Amino acid sequence: MEAGTMAGWAKRVGPSPHPTCTRLGEPDSGHSMEVQRSEQGGEHDRVEEARRLRRLQVMMSMVMSVISQDTDLTLEEAAEMAANARRAALTMFPDKELAYDLIYRPRLQRLLNERFRLQ
Repeated sequence: MEAGTMAGWAKRVGPSPHPTCTRLGEPDSGHSMEVQRSEQGGEHDRVEEARRLRRLQVMMSMVMSVISQDTDLTLEEAAEMAANARRAALTMFPDKELAYDLIYRPRLQRLLNERFRLQ
């Protein structure tokens, strides 16, 4: 297809419906780079949050394993580990205190009750 024919086709079709696409012969408005940057920034944020969430899950799994398996661990040490885990979780996710208290606090409390026969 000749260049003149392509340019004519682009003019007949009209502007691109997608903000990151430009048609042949259509001037670039500059918005496509902004959209791409914001999409990349959003993707980076999602990846970073997923990484922090996975780190939290591994940390909580390790804390719960130590509490349940270490026969030399005292109740005070286990309670301190749970408190430290909570502080670390809230450092990673500062605005998620309620979520932590709904998800992990009951698990740790149940584990402490079972391990140390508390009521």
